[in-house]
Amino acid sequence: MNDEEQTAPLQQPAPPPPPEQPQQGAWLPPHPPAAPPSGPWAGAAYAGFGQPPRPAPRARVSGWVWPVVTVVALVVGLFGGAVGGALVGAIEREGLGPVRDGLAGVDTVTSAPLRPEDGTVAAVAETLLPATVQIVAEFGGDAQGATGSGFVLDRQGHVITNNHVVAEAADDGRIQVVDQEGGRYAATVVGRSPVYDLAVLEVPDLEGTEPASLGASAALRVGETVVAIGSPLGLSSTVTSGIVSALQRPVTTGDSANESSYINAVQTDAAINPGNSGGPLVNLLGQVVGVNSAIATTGGGGFGGGSSGNIGVGFAIPIEQVKVTADQILKTGEARYPVIGAQVQTGREDGRGARIEEVVTGSAAEEAGLQEGDLVVEVEGDRVTDGIALIVSIRSHQPGETIEFTVLRRGSRETVSITLRPEVG
Repeated sequence: MNDEEQTAPLQQPAPPPPPEQPQQGAWLPPHPPAAPPSGPWAGAAYAGFGQPPRPAPRARVSGWVWPVVTVVALVVGLFGGAVGGALVGAIEREGLGPVRDGLAGVDTVTSAPLRPEDGTVAAVAETLLPATVQIVAEFGGDAQGATGSGFVLDRQGHVITNNHVVAEAADDGRIQVVDQEGGRYAATVVGRSPVYDLAVLEVPDLEGTEPASLGASAALRVGETVVAIGSPLGLSSTVTSGIVSALQRPVTTGDSANESSYINAVQTDAAINPGNSGGPLVNLLGQVVGVNSAIATTGGGGFGGGSSGNIGVGFAIPIEQVKVTADQILKTGEARYPVIGAQVQTGREDGRGARIEEVVTGSAAEEAGLQEGDLVVEVEGDRVTDGIALIVSIRSHQPGETIEFTVLRRGSRETVSITLRPEVG
């Protein structure tokens, strides 16, 4: 969904000062060992047994055999080329990622590592710190210009973080992951979603590391204790705690329409500062319930605009959305989000609903009968107060789903069913 007018956005925590410089070249992966000689005698020669004995003379083959062999080889080659081409074409069309089965094809953990009676902030910190990492990424030409946080997703060495932490380094910039012990490992981006502000990294040297347990934000209650873990201001392995301040809080982050991420967020007063981005928000059972992504500031009027740090208003992406996006990225290398093909007003809100400003020709919205000027007041029976709430509500569903809008049109209440279409982003 496009939007023309923006409210003042929340501030994604800005990159803090660069962390301590690593030893030169320490982050680079080790060079693979030289391969031994190939061929049937390679083992003996490599082990120092000298040259193989001279082979016996080969028997002569009748002349008529060679034309037959040539024809058979040509047919097999053509068949193999056709099959190989078809396979490559299918892979390119599907855009397969590193894990064909997505999250089902990797080793994640969902069971709670702590019992309710053992759920203290100290126990949560002890459990989660080994699975929480610092991210150091190239930014503005500086190899260590951006720092953020992340957590280990599975035993295959995949790490979750925010897109805005690694966006500039995603194509050819350097990205390092720093573990609790200070070990530095090279990382690459598997895929990322600017729309949901999420990215999946691959860190081969972290294979076998015990991952963080994935919980459910839907089970949270306002007022319950949560713990934020990350690297605020470059201070790795920092733990802060607070409560869940609100649930399903529609917020937008970023500085423009093209860079904005819309989040149906978990709001918390646990201290979150620049550098916490991408780190886990954890319940007292030791399960990740969200990914810390944004903070509200007092600069610039309302939300965003300044560079101040924690004021007790932070926002995390619900873990349910994290799992959906990570699954898509692992399968295909990219994420998809749902669209209806309409522009909605996101400025001058009065709390009455979301005003449709334009319906794109041929879009899902047009096919469903949504009209310019409609005021959307509910989605699937849940109240919609403004344009941001509508966008967030739509993006909490998946492409292919059919959802019901309740709209006010020329004084009457109408129902419109729209089947969501996919968009990459």
